Amino acid sequence: MTAACRSIRPYALLVAAALSWLAVPLAHAAEGAARHAIVKHGEPALPAGFTHFPYVNVAAPKGGRLVQSVLGTYDNLNPFVLKGISAQGLTNLVFQSLMARSMDEPFSLYPSIAESVELPEDRSFILFHLDVRARFSDGRPITAEDVLFSWSLLKEKGKPFHRAYYGKVAKATALDARTVRFDLADTSDREIPLVLAMMPVLAEGTIDPETFETETYKVPVGSGPYVVAEFEAGKSITYRRNPNFWAADLPVNRGLYNFDEIRFDYYRDVNTQFEAFKAGLYDLRVEQSAARWATAYDFPAVAEGRVIREELPVGTPKPMSGFAFNTRRTQFSDVRVREALGYLFDFEWVNRNLFFGLYKRTASYFAGSDLSSFGRPASPRERALLAPFGDAVRGDILEGTWSPPASDGSGRDRGLARKAFELMEAAGFELADGLLRRKASGEPLSFEIMVASRDQERLALNFAQSLARAGITARVRLVDEAQYWRRLQSFDYDMILYTWNVSASPGNEQENRWNMASADRQGSLNYTGAKSPAIDAMIAAMLSARTRDDYVAAVRAFDRVLLSGFYVVPLFHAPSQWVAHWSTISRPETTPLFGTQPESWWRAGS
Repeated sequence: MTAACRSIRPYALLVAAALSWLAVPLAHAAEGAARHAIVKHGEPALPAGFTHFPYVNVAAPKGGRLVQSVLGTYDNLNPFVLKGISAQGLTNLVFQSLMARSMDEPFSLYPSIAESVELPEDRSFILFHLDVRARFSDGRPITAEDVLFSWSLLKEKGKPFHRAYYGKVAKATALDARTVRFDLADTSDREIPLVLAMMPVLAEGTIDPETFETETYKVPVGSGPYVVAEFEAGKSITYRRNPNFWAADLPVNRGLYNFDEIRFDYYRDVNTQFEAFKAGLYDLRVEQSAARWATAYDFPAVAEGRVIREELPVGTPKPMSGFAFNTRRTQFSDVRVREALGYLFDFEWVNRNLFFGLYKRTASYFAGSDLSSFGRPASPRERALLAPFGDAVRGDILEGTWSPPASDGSGRDRGLARKAFELMEAAGFELADGLLRRKASGEPLSFEIMVASRDQERLALNFAQSLARAGITARVRLVDEAQYWRRLQSFDYDMILYTWNVSASPGNEQENRWNMASADRQGSLNYTGAKSPAIDAMIAAMLSARTRDDYVAAVRAFDRVLLSGFYVVPLFHAPSQWVAHWSTISRPETTPLFGTQPESWWRAGS
């Protein structure tokens, strides 16, 4: 047990001994009434006593097996540490959190391990009442001590974002065996209580804190609907539904987890992965390639109706995908260079010739939602937030008139090339002997684009060809997944192709992606190395917002700062979720805000 874990236990026991049978109820009553749900802003959509989420089929039959695929490999059964690559499915199938998120609301949480919660208006603390029925898969009751152990262990030895989130707790206390209180160090971060509610609960007696950070194939003990049944390291992992799952009839679980087994098979390259789907070796595929979606689904099973193709709506903001600059590199330290390279990516040509016109250009980190600043002049609220940072947002981005460069589609747009050269000249470059060179040193502009798949390689090679016509040398390097993630963790790259997925309620996760503290912390997700006081201030405004209007203003202002930094060459996004599946599995009629959830599907005829 770590020092932090040891320090919690005596304190918790001391508190429990000191409180009389009367003191605890009185304390709870003074702190406020328990509630069935908590939300980031406003009120939860579902009332107390709701029976199930609206996007599930409660009559779905149980049974059968779901086989899914993963591109890459894994070498760890511990999903909460930085080392290694953890197996797919562990966090949501084996483990549970204190409360469960609705996939149909931006950020609403409902009872899971905690049957109710207390949260004052100032959000200075959050108190969880654990369900007396809650059990780990080995049958042991889940107690307040397990919650405190999980918090302390993840705060000390979890991933960087765990350490950052849980470090915002000033004090954690077990008021009794089934009641836990977290007092918060900074009440301006109004999202942290919800982050704590989503904390996974680990079984204290099954984990050695001293070896927690080590890569391991030790089968974990959780409290979720499945247990690890078998695995072949790096190749496959199978989960079997726990017949004694204590929470099967909770409203947050009804209609979910319908398969007796869920297996993930791993493939080393995308072509082999797709051929395996065509052969019926796995059941469900979310297609990421527009070219493949347009041309490759012409095999007999599709024509015969045995494979079904669907385009499903997704209501969350569209992700930002792009060629991401590592601004720690001298080549990309000047924002004018970064903007100039964006002029040399010809989206119109790429979309028409490589992707059959199926993609839409991404022009915001929150595209397709009311959180996006694109096409909108900044509101008075936004301008007030940005006022202390006069040079952080470009005028055209502030006024909502900026858009990514649009070419004539020829692949050789001279107008865009001219704008790129103007920016490069202002940044101290000139074209000499066919190469773009620094005027001061004569050093040519060159860099490496690191990619992790053949699809990424194809796109990067096209970009490299466009750059070469401007005298810029870009080398494309394809690496395996293990090397890719190792280099990401140590920021050992010049440029990468990366996608920033985003929820309908961006918040604390943005710190680990963009704030100044994360830029120098290896293992963070600040892959661009962004360091901007304005970014930090906008994130703080997002986290402290008390109303929806203030929150939207803060996110849009944040979007404008990121766009003005030109940290990526924006790429594109699919307008909907492309899903192909064998007809032997079925899904609910209703698609939630976050897109279809495999946990809600079932085996037809089970």
